[in-house]
Amino acid sequence: MIEPTFEGRCAFIRAHTRLQCPPHTPELSLYLADEITPIWRMTEEALEEIGLPPPFWAFAWAGGQALARYVLDRPEVVRGRRVIDFASGSGLVGISAMHAGAAHVLATDIDSFCGAALSLNAEVNQVSVDFTDANLLDSPPPAIDLILAGDICYEKPMTDQVMAWLSLARRAGTTVLIGDPGRSYFPKQGLEKLAEYQVATTRELEDQEVKKTSVWAMA
Repeated sequence: MIEPTFEGRCAFIRAHTRLQCPPHTPELSLYLADEITPIWRMTEEALEEIGLPPPFWAFAWAGGQALARYVLDRPEVVRGRRVIDFASGSGLVGISAMHAGAAHVLATDIDSFCGAALSLNAEVNQVSVDFTDANLLDSPPPAIDLILAGDICYEKPMTDQVMAWLSLARRAGTTVLIGDPGRSYFPKQGLEKLAEYQVATTRELEDQEVKKTSVWAMA
């Protein structure tokens, strides 16, 4: 299996998405897929050939949209701060943080395609966001001002691991904000609800066309 180059990943993204504005952040444009089924089927067919994981980067998920809206509306949350956009996907949250005045944003995702998506999306929105595909969960949380994490509670084992890591970061003094649309494994203990939004989505991605989605602060 040949790992696609960065240029190849960018070309793939351009070929299978188009620039559009997420419903909850109309001031930003991202390369997003119109429908989930064609790109997901194509991805599965191409997986063995080019090593492409499921294209989570091709969609603006509800938790990320809520978190992005929160920081855009409250720039004081990120202004002048060093930020990690954890499990960045398309890069929507990190791009929003830079738009709101963050000093520096590092987007992190173990899918290297997210780095290509971030690069394209950051360029369109005229901001600079760094990226790493290293698994941050393998090491103690870095010394940072703020961690933004959207849509991280899909599976229980991963949720437990991520929340434990975020708790370590919080105990070290890092502010942790989480965007979540009420997923089954999301733990509300030790969290304070900061805001709630009605985020338009699609039944191809979610169980409802509009998801009640909240932003939480880790206590």
